[in-house]
Order: sequence, then C-alpha cells, then structure tokens
Amino acid sequence: MLREPDPHRPRFHFTAPEGFCSPFDPNGAIYWRGRYHLFYIYQDERFGHAWGHASSRDLIRWIFHPPALIATDEDPEEGIFSGSAFLTKDGRPGLIYYGINAGICVALAADDDLERFVRLSDNPVIPEPRRGDTNYDVYRVFDPHAWWDGERYNVILGGRVKPHDLRDTAYLFTSPDLVDWAYQRPFYNPNPHWTDENEDCACPDFFRLGDKDVLMCISHARGLRYYVGRVESDTFIPESHHRMNFPGGPCFAPESLEDNLGRRIVWSWVLPAKRERETFATMTLPRVLSPGTSDGLRVEPARELEILRRRFRSLPRATLDDSVRTHASLAGTAFELRLAIRPLTATQVGVIVRAAPNGIEETRITYNAIARALSIDTTKASLDPAVFRPFPMISNEPKRDLAVQTAPLTIDEILELTIFVDQSIIEVFANDELVLTARTYPTLAGSRQTRVFATGGVAEFSELHAWDLAALTLLPHVG
Repeated sequence: MLREPDPHRPRFHFTAPEGFCSPFDPNGAIYWRGRYHLFYIYQDERFGHAWGHASSRDLIRWIFHPPALIATDEDPEEGIFSGSAFLTKDGRPGLIYYGINAGICVALAADDDLERFVRLSDNPVIPEPRRGDTNYDVYRVFDPHAWWDGERYNVILGGRVKPHDLRDTAYLFTSPDLVDWAYQRPFYNPNPHWTDENEDCACPDFFRLGDKDVLMCISHARGLRYYVGRVESDTFIPESHHRMNFPGGPCFAPESLEDNLGRRIVWSWVLPAKRERETFATMTLPRVLSPGTSDGLRVEPARELEILRRRFRSLPRATLDDSVRTHASLAGTAFELRLAIRPLTATQVGVIVRAAPNGIEETRITYNAIARALSIDTTKASLDPAVFRPFPMISNEPKRDLAVQTAPLTIDEILELTIFVDQSIIEVFANDELVLTARTYPTLAGSRQTRVFATGGVAEFSELHAWDLAALTLLPHVG
C-alpha cells in the first residue's frame, strides 16, 4: 500500500534522501570545478552519524553522490560530526571534521568529483583531551573550521570558555602540514552585552567579506548568528553581533561557500517544530551574504531560485485603512511573494499566509511600526497539538513553546518583503537586511489563502508580484 506524500515536506528547499536526519547540519560546502558541493550529516544504519554529499551546477538541479564520510570499524572515530571544507596549499579540496570520541580528523579529495576522500593516517590530528589530561580545561575539541592563509593552516574549534564552560569562544590552532597542530589561544573573547552564559560558538564559519572579517556560527540555545570584526595578531576582534534566528525560530547550523562569481552563499539546517518525528530533514534556501550599509550584512535569496518560478500573478497597488483584504489569486502552499508596504499612520501592517477561509488556521507576518519589529506569529498556524517551537533550542535547560518570533527592524518609510512559503517552511526577507524563518504545519486542506492587512490606521501597499515555485530536481547518483 502506497503512503500518501507528506503534505509538510518542502518542494523547493533542499531535503535529504535519507529521510529524517538529526542532526542535519550542512557541512563542507565548496565550489569546485563548476559545481556547488554540499555535504551534510545523516545517520547511517550501521555506523551512525555520517556525511552525505550532493552537488549542483545551478543550485536547482542536485545530484546525490555516494556518502563522503562514514566511520568504519577501522577508523579512530565513532561517527562524523560537523566540520568544513578547505583548499590545501596545493589547491586540493579537503574535509576537516570532528570525529566522535576521537578528535579533529582530516580527509583529502582523491578525485575531481569529490566522491573519494582519503583520511590522513595521523587522524585524529588534534586528539580530544580526556578528563585529567593537561589540556582538558584549556580548550575544547569540537566543530572545526579550517583555512590556508598562504603561510600556514589555521583551524578554529567552536565551544565555550574553559574551564567553566560558560560563554562562547573558539580556539585557534595552526599547522604547517595538516598533521602537526599547535594550540595558540582563544580566537576571540565573549561580550556579555551580546550573548548569554549558556551560549557557545558551534559550527563556526569564518570568512572575509568586503573589508571585514565575519564569524558565523550558532549557539545551541539561540541558533544562527554572526559577528563582524577584524583580525589582529591572530585574534578576532568582534565589532558587532547580529542574530539570524530569534526565540521561537528554527534556523540552526550554517555552512557557506564562495562561488566563481565571488558570492558568499550560506545554507542552514531548519529544525523541526513538532514533538513527533518528521519524515524528512530540510535546509533554508541558499542565501547570499554581502557587506551591508550599516554594521551588519546584506542578505538576499540566491537569484537562481527564479528558475523555479511558474504562473506569475500581479495585483495592483492598494490602500488599506484598518482592514484586511483577501487575495484569492494568491492562494497556495508553495510560492514566492514580493511587495512593499508604506505604513503611514498604521501601527501594524503585514501579510497572512496559509490561512483557512474562517481564520481557524493562519500564519501572520507583521511589522509593528511602533515597536520597530518584524514578527512571524504561528500561534494559529496549526491545529496539530504536537507542534512545539522550543526555546532554548538545544540545551539541557527547561524548554517553553514560543509561537511568536520577533526581530528588531527599523525601516525608512518602506518595508520591502520577499516571502517564500513552502509547505511547512516560511522564510521572510525584509529590506535585504533581515531574514526570519518559521515552521508551520497547517492541518486543513483549505489553509491556502493569502491576505494583507493594516491595523490602527492607513497603509499603502505596492503592486504585489507572486509566482508558484516548482520543486528542486533531486537526482540519485548514476555510475
């Protein structure tokens, strides 16, 4: 008997053929010989956590390759956790990763399709300290990110400040040859004005963007975030800190690459927001980061997503005075919507998606002009009692359900929105400087309507442009 397809499985977001994966961190992203390569954690039935591998020429049509890394009985590690890709001083792609219960391990590509990687015989090249070891309370061996700077290899290992494991930092090691690594110092010092005691620097991703250095990472409790700053004497000095996930949001482990156009493209794991096990694992859309006009970064959806556009609709400008308007032609479950809103005297403006005709189910995207904040409210998004938006996200602390995710946003008169709705995922890009991600699980077949609204006064809405979006092409490996 054939199973009905999962109505919450995204169509144009990257999902794994292995089914539900936890974790599902994107890892080892690299642009190589005309293809985008994306590695990710999945769970092998025999050997546990492993790295899957997919590649694409255009970010739309993906081919799944054989698994890149699986820990066998002959390997020192008991599973493969997070890491990154890098180029050796000879220009050869390599992977560096945390081998569970072993330490930091390295594998080098043996072919140009990146289907075969050879582990170093010296693995783990940075052993994990055991309790009682000299370095046990000095540094944490976890989530590595590596690069060659023209003179030496560098790797930062994400974690918390030792010895008390409070507040976030990363630990810098250097090596002339990928085998012999010397510990240098904490890569940066935490700022208690920006982060809490329970945060860490997991899944670090360090890169140059414009004339600034960027350290992107997660804290397990709060999700995706980044620092902008500069490096002096092997120390990263953060000048500003920015969230890309807010309490109640599901946006987690990031991984980025620089492509042949010089674009910095990032994916993140989108956590489930249900107590029940899902049938799939998924990532955000590919986002392009660039220097912003303020102290943060500009963030936009990758232009390649336009390839997926189908059935264009356009609606004329409108003025709303403390009212709601339903647009029947915008009904759907997998679409892109673009518009601009001038709040004028309205205190709140926004868009409602995945709404039932009677309003029993709906997800509300709201800009509050008084609070200067953008929110996604999933309080009424689903009648499913299993829905739970945990905060803190992944921690040993008691969790509570937060249905409204809110982020500060100041606009100059006009709010520009690009909204992607993909079954159970919503991504909202605002003024190219903020992205909010949410999970939503409507249960009613009629929860497909789209509405716009203004509350407390008058607002002007631009012409609305909308497209249905086709599914990504996900192909099995052949050969």
